[in-house]
Amino acid sequence: MTATATTATTAAATPTAAAATAATAGAVTTGAVTTAGTAAVSLADRTGARTDEAASVISGARERIDALDDRIIGLVQERMAVSAVVQEARIGSGGRRVNLAREMEILGRYRDALGKPGTTLAMTLLELCRGKI
Repeated sequence: MTATATTATTAAATPTAAAATAATAGAVTTGAVTTAGTAAVSLADRTGARTDEAASVISGARERIDALDDRIIGLVQERMAVSAVVQEARIGSGGRRVNLAREMEILGRYRDALGKPGTTLAMTLLELCRGKI
């Protein structure tokens, strides 16, 4: 029996376990009660919205944000790997680990696109990709 099937079977045995499994599996809630009949946190309570319509919009937007965050993390990891290749080639040829002129270009690009917080973001990316100086 798979882990999901085992959880579902165990959850059916007790109302509390059923509610936890239903909530984890994304069960539909009606007001503050799940379809399993056990009290749960409503969508409006989870989102801070005051209407079901707003809660639905917020919930959908948060799912999109989570997907974007996953992509951003993947891109940062890819950037770190490419940066390691650049550093290895530079150091292997007798150069320095860091090219400050290049880092200033990157800082300027992020600042121009995102304002002052862009500079902070760029600094964080540079630190992740080359370590602290």
